Amino acid sequence: MSRRVWFVSPALNASLREARFDDGAALDAAGRAAAVAAAPALPAPNLAVVSGSRRCRETAGLLGLGPVAAPDELAAPDTGAWRGRTLAEVSGESPQDVGRWLGDPEFRAGGGESVADVCGRVSRWLDALDGDGLVIGVVEPELARAAVVHALGAPLSAYWRCDVAPLTVTELSGRGGRWNVRCGRPLAEAPAR
Repeated sequence: MSRRVWFVSPALNASLREARFDDGAALDAAGRAAAVAAAPALPAPNLAVVSGSRRCRETAGLLGLGPVAAPDELAAPDTGAWRGRTLAEVSGESPQDVGRWLGDPEFRAGGGESVADVCGRVSRWLDALDGDGLVIGVVEPELARAAVVHALGAPLSAYWRCDVAPLTVTELSGRGGRWNVRCGRPLAEAPAR
């Protein structure tokens, strides 16, 4: 048997709709309704984990996951001074920094973490998993991207080539450092296993 990891991206909130770096906003009414509607698609996991952001915690609760652990390796990315600002605001003020962030995996967004930092901690968490069974994590889209990069052994530049929509599942299955990936399935269509 192998380990299965489902990374579920959080439901929508105003920040996601506005392309705003996470500002701690709650899920909006549409996001809450979508999460409640998707809850029956989730099987019972052996382990449930969550990014510590409000939108991930709220989504996990509405999906009926609990209790959940919040490992440091799965924390929301630290975007430093960009936190709470829209991408348009940051681009208008510092287009060269946004360009570096999108092109240089070592560049620290707003003085916070780099893509390399985020990918490194997600990789360490995945490599440390042991045992069999299903792990479900409600995590920020950036962490699902990092997991795909790690699972495929792709270069860090591939990070920005992964789109992760709200309430979709990024599935990893495998063992011993070898992962298979299935991306972007809407949670409402996820087969309960």
